[in-house]
This record gives sequence, C-alpha cells and structure tokens, in this order.
Amino acid sequence: MRVYNFSAGPSALPEEVLKRAQDEMVEYPGAGMSVMEMSHRSKEYEAIINDAERLVRELMNVPDNYKVLFLQGGASSQFAMIPMNLCKNGKADYVITGQWAKKAASEAEKYLKVNRVASSADKTFSYIPKLDKSAFDPEADYFHITYNNTIYGTHYTELPDTGNVPLVADISSCVLAEKIDVSKFGLLYAGAQKNLGPAGVTLVIVRDDLIREDLPESVPTMFKYKIHADNGSMYNTPPTYAIYILKLVLEWVKEKGGVEELQKINEKKAAALYDYLDNSEMFKGTVVPEDRSLMNIPFVTGNDELDAEFVKKSKAAGLMNLKGHRTVGGMRASIYNAMTVEGVNALIDFMKKFESENK
Repeated sequence: MRVYNFSAGPSALPEEVLKRAQDEMVEYPGAGMSVMEMSHRSKEYEAIINDAERLVRELMNVPDNYKVLFLQGGASSQFAMIPMNLCKNGKADYVITGQWAKKAASEAEKYLKVNRVASSADKTFSYIPKLDKSAFDPEADYFHITYNNTIYGTHYTELPDTGNVPLVADISSCVLAEKIDVSKFGLLYAGAQKNLGPAGVTLVIVRDDLIREDLPESVPTMFKYKIHADNGSMYNTPPTYAIYILKLVLEWVKEKGGVEELQKINEKKAAALYDYLDNSEMFKGTVVPEDRSLMNIPFVTGNDELDAEFVKKSKAAGLMNLKGHRTVGGMRASIYNAMTVEGVNALIDFMKKFESENK
C-alpha cells in the first residue's frame, strides 16, 4: 500500500508517472532497451531531452531569449555557478530568508562581495522581510532571492524591483506549482527533487545576455553556462534517467491542465490545511499569514513531547515524513504537486483525531 509522503525532498512523484516508468523500465518504446542503457548521443535519447526542454518552455512560458539547461550538482552547485558566471563588478545583493539563502550567500562570498540586503533570522525565518530599496546596490551583478523557503515555509508574494540589476531566484520548491513570470528574472534555478522529478538533475533558465564568453580561465569548464548552452546540456553525459522522469512529470503537468490548473489545486490544499491550523486549539502554524507557502507548511503543538508523539503516530497511520526541520522543530507538511487533495484531507482528519485524543 502506498503511503502519503509529505517529505520536503526527495518528495512524492505522481503515481501515474511511476507506473508509466515501470511499464517502460525494461524497454523504452521503439528502442529495445531501457532509457538507463541508452547512449545520450542516440536519436532516441535526443528526442527525450528535446521534449523535456520543449515542455519546460511551454509550461513555464519561457521567452525565446532564455536558455533552458539541465545540469547536475543540485541547486547547491548553483550557489557557486551563479557568482562565477555573473560576476563583473564583483558585487551581489542577497536577501537572507532561510538556511538555503544563507548557504547561497556564503558560497557567493568566495567569488564576490555580498551585500546582505535584509534578513528574517531574528524570528527564525518565519516571515519575508520588507525591503528598503536604498539598501540595494545599483552596481550589483545580480540580486538573489530564495522564492519559496522549503524549511521555514515562507514565500515571496511581491518580487523586489531591482531595476537593471538581474533578479536571480532559487525556485526549487515552487517550480511548476504556481505561475512565475520568467521575464522578470535574469536566472531561475531548481533542484528537481521536489516538483520536477527525482534527485540528480537541476533546471536552470538563464537569459541569453547573462551567458558570458569572457569568464576568467580559473572558472572550470563544467561550471560555465555557455559550455552547456552551446552543447544542449550534453557537454558531458547528463543524468539521463532523471531527465526522462522529469519529462514524464512535465507531460503529467500538461495533462492536468498546466501550471495554472495545478496552482488552483495547490491553493485549495493549502487553504484547507491553514484553515484547520488557524482554528485548532492544539496546532499552530509558524509563519506569518501574509508570507505563507503553498508548498511547505510547518506547524507545532508547542510541546516537544507531543510533537514527537504526533510524528510517531502519524507514521503508523501512513502519513510519512512529517517531522519538521531541526532548526524549526515540530512538524512540516510538504504538499507539492504530486500530493493529492485526498492526502491533505487525510492529514487534517488525523490531526483532528490526535487533537481530540490529547486534549
């Protein structure tokens, strides 16, 4: 029996995708072999990766003057690739809204001067800080945000106006879950293991003018966007099977009506869970209401022992991976695209039962 998987990543995949991959595991249609066995230079695999790019462009409405790249190293590798490739003046602005934003800024400091524009660390990253434009550096090479904070459950509802400075965003935990205007960004990046597919492939969408040829010789070849753009994400052997699963997920998104339809479902799921939290006498959300994420919902009882008991009993009930991150405590429900309305309702029903039994 499949459980309801609320993991923050690697996370649940659509069951339809898993079943199709199962059907095609041994023999991909027309190839006589598994995708795992294919040469990445074969016509069959070329069609797979080209379809994946085409679907990303279609579903996210990617303008023609942007490249879509499938890279490796997770979103964490982008913490270094971004400053390596975008550094001209040697300065960048970062907003610190959680652990991943902190790590991104710390990594960037190896290559340029980081201006930490604002931070919400004072309240355990439970809100998105209001930004003072006077703190922005007009000569910054880029302005970096973490659009949705997986650990802390916060989300930007208003993007910063950075003028001519390219806006860069980590969208790992909100990609394909809501409409994002790609044209407002210079670069977007996302690890796959939340809404796109299995771990192993990283999506990067980068505007053409930010793909530079004049990088220092010290930048490793594999860390140059241009080398990957010029070679269709196949300069070296890509994570072939992960990209194939990503393609199946993209097809699933399209079959569901696209990002706009999934966003409606995601809003319904999140509203149901937040409504229960706001009216519960036991459970409380940890994020200020105006900055709440659609994807990652942390909550607590206020009692560590009760939190631990909840996690233990929820696991026994088939509600998996609800333990919160160690820096927040309590619980966290990650309700990505693949999490069904039924799964969220099952969680709410269990919370009601637990609350009534532990008054």
